[in-house]
Amino acid sequence: MGRWEKEPQRLKGGQSRCPDCGLLQDRAPTLEQEWVLLEPDMKPLAHTVPAEHRGIELSDGRVTVYGVCPPDQFQRCRVEHRLACSAQPLPDLWPWLTSLRGENARRVERQNDPGQPPRFEEWPNVG
Repeated sequence: MGRWEKEPQRLKGGQSRCPDCGLLQDRAPTLEQEWVLLEPDMKPLAHTVPAEHRGIELSDGRVTVYGVCPPDQFQRCRVEHRLACSAQPLPDLWPWLTSLRGENARRVERQNDPGQPPRFEEWPNVG
């Protein structure tokens, strides 16, 4: 099989902790051979995110800013963790991001307080 007949190889990212808030973030390569740190488990509809903050995942695992307006109504995107980090002094860019930053602040508090009861998702199965 020739070099070009293989499927594209996915680049490995991984996760690391934010040095500011301590929460996990996804590490993904960019088209510019750099790395971007993304909010994990967050893929909002692209049209709800300002164009200059819209990270689109490509088939090979890289992420690029997608400034096309308006995007496809079903397109999903990624958001940089620095925008959702509760420890960063950022302006209110859009309402749901402010809510996400508030939830991340509560997650940091729960993570740092071992006396907190577990969240509903962490309850053991009873039955």
